[in-house]
Amino acid sequence: MEIIYGPVSSWRLGRSLGIDLICKEEGKVCSFDCIYCSLGRTTEKTLERKLYVPTDLMEEDLRKTLKEVDADIITFSGTGEPTLALNLGEAIMAVRKITDLPVAVLTNSTLMVREDVRRELAKADVIKGKLDAPNGEVLEAVNRPHQGVGFEELVKGMKLFRKGYRGKFSIEVMFVPQNVRYAGRIAEVIKEIGPDEVQINTPTRPSPVGPLTPKQIEEIEENFKTMNFISVYRAERVRIEKIVGGKKVGRLKRREGGGSRS
Repeated sequence: MEIIYGPVSSWRLGRSLGIDLICKEEGKVCSFDCIYCSLGRTTEKTLERKLYVPTDLMEEDLRKTLKEVDADIITFSGTGEPTLALNLGEAIMAVRKITDLPVAVLTNSTLMVREDVRRELAKADVIKGKLDAPNGEVLEAVNRPHQGVGFEELVKGMKLFRKGYRGKFSIEVMFVPQNVRYAGRIAEVIKEIGPDEVQINTPTRPSPVGPLTPKQIEEIEENFKTMNFISVYRAERVRIEKIVGGKKVGRLKRREGGGSRS
């Protein structure tokens, strides 16, 4: 079981050393089944939080890994939605005992409406949420959420989290042909949430859905010009000298959907 993997070269985070608290060997565990996901279809669509990887195993693996590789940040991501891991908060605090590197969590935001999840996420330095739709209809078409996830609750959760969070809160928008015409409306919703940063993305590596062109992304950027944003085609990537968890890195990078993992 490869709990720790990378670091990978992230256009948002630099040398990002990943922690996978789900460790699904095939498919993924998620509350979404996004049409563009790098890992293909969701094999376990759920909102139930469970213990998948014991914290002590993660700690042991991380201590060993940090002696072997250099990283800029520790990032919870991998083969599922990190907030579905019941021990996420405990794992974040365990990382803090091991290293002074900042901690990030990449989440689809679906569980932010829960107070326990917001409390655990608040322990991290960087949170990257997600919003690919301006309403329930587009959410259904692009993200294919669990039946217990509604658009209004999704936005409400992000607003509640933003209100009490003291770290850096970013929101990623993955633009694909199915939501490109809603860019202006998505921008309006995100402006109401008020993140520190907007990440404009599109699937740039092999994915079930093809990417938008640099020109299309440039046109989309106009909708976000009053906000602080970064864009996938403009960002620089760092060079990685050595990695661990090569099998998992290969799985995520080979089929990665435009940086949806880091």
